[in-house]
Amino acid sequence: MNSGERFDGKTALVTGSTRGIGEGIARRLAAEGANVVVTGRTVEDGEVVAERITDEEAGSAVFVRADVRDPEDIQALVEATIERFGALDVLVNNAGVQTETPADEATVEDWEFVLETDFRSYWLTAKHAVAAMDGGSVVNVSSNHARLTMPEHFPYNAVKAGIDGMTRAMALDFGPSIRVNTVNPGWVAVERTTAEMDEEYREHLDSIHPVGRIGEPEDVAAAVAFLASDEAAFVTGASLLVDGGRTAVMQDDALPDYRQRRE
Repeated sequence: MNSGERFDGKTALVTGSTRGIGEGIARRLAAEGANVVVTGRTVEDGEVVAERITDEEAGSAVFVRADVRDPEDIQALVEATIERFGALDVLVNNAGVQTETPADEATVEDWEFVLETDFRSYWLTAKHAVAAMDGGSVVNVSSNHARLTMPEHFPYNAVKAGIDGMTRAMALDFGPSIRVNTVNPGWVAVERTTAEMDEEYREHLDSIHPVGRIGEPEDVAAAVAFLASDEAAFVTGASLLVDGGRTAVMQDDALPDYRQRRE
């Protein structure tokens, strides 16, 4: 359920919004009245998202191709946003990649790939965006891996923790006119996470979440919309877990076993 038109007349830029969580965020902000810039590397996917927003959902959106690993693309992306809509009020840093490598096997190439995409791009996009913003909000999408993690997720997990620290630094440097916050999603049902997931494993994942299910892009989008809106006017430098209570669970088998005993 949307909270009225919280972004009526405002412009939002959402990186990595050609699919998955980013698409969900773009669609939610557009549904609440924002002019949305959809961006990513894949033109076909991005144009589909923008057309879905404008044609099927009666929103306002355009697609601008950009590779956030390229500093020049980032600057051009912000400039294109201002040229198209005349302003920028909300930036959502969402673009990201994930590696499945342990710290002792990760290569310099792995390190650079993740840091340039998931970390440096957040800083550079915010830097250029803030220079063009007259107040507003930045929301960085991190992960619950910033709090607790698993083996073979390096340097992804390290970078996600770094994003929380970056958010705090930005909140101090960009305030008081611009607020900066983080959302930390957990398991979310997107193509990347569910493509090879069978029914038994899906049921297992659902069972180890206190809310009884894994997340959907809409769950993250709702949190982003709140943090970006004036309803969160007294919230900055914060990191909001959106993981169905996953990080509250110390022992995976304890929660489903406990539920069975109570039935």
